[in-house]
Amino acid sequence: MLASCARQPTMMSAEECMTRVMYFESNRSSEAGMLAVGTVVMNRMKSGKYPKTVCGVVGQKKQFAPGVLSKPMGAGRALAAKTAKLVLKGGKHPAVGRAMFFHTAGYSYPYSNMHYVTIAGGNAFYEKRKDATSSQADVARREAAGRAGRLPYDPPQRQAVRQEIRPSSEAPADLVFEPAVIPEPGSQPVFGRVTLAPDPVVEPAPVHRSAPAAARVRVSPVLLDPMNIEDVIRSGG
Repeated sequence: MLASCARQPTMMSAEECMTRVMYFESNRSSEAGMLAVGTVVMNRMKSGKYPKTVCGVVGQKKQFAPGVLSKPMGAGRALAAKTAKLVLKGGKHPAVGRAMFFHTAGYSYPYSNMHYVTIAGGNAFYEKRKDATSSQADVARREAAGRAGRLPYDPPQRQAVRQEIRPSSEAPADLVFEPAVIPEPGSQPVFGRVTLAPDPVVEPAPVHRSAPAAARVRVSPVLLDPMNIEDVIRSGG
């Protein structure tokens, strides 16, 4: 009987209830996922629409995993306990925001008010909004783009440049097309580049080195007929 009573929400500490909901509702190796679940619990507790204690929120029927406050825990419990302490001290998952709902990631439901904010620990977290505009696919794309919360931005100027330099069958064979580069934050934008292959190296024609630079002319070699010394004397040369 004592063991049974110890498993009731009223007999558990907030830390134990938080540890359990994190353990049973998230990937047991994902601290971010556990933190996200804990943030939802705290959001519910402070909303005025749910019980005002951690154990009261976690113990609500049909809200969390069956047996969340009674099943034994195994590997992963230490991480859940550590993360529970962090949340109870004020720690939050920044992307969860004010969200109070989540479900297994990848599942879809026929509702139009589910505004997704992040995916963590195998769960998709969302707010209920009349103007919901963010799907699971949108969130996955944002987070895959660097976890920076931004979708890749393709400025209209770069699109226009890319349109102008699009290769065609008439393009010269020595044109080299390079992909547009998305600049790092704080740097100047790059809208795409086109470079030409280097010109072939041409050796300069021989010039008369004894003449001034302004008077230098190209000299073509002249072939003379062979002459002996007597011919030179007779010609006056």
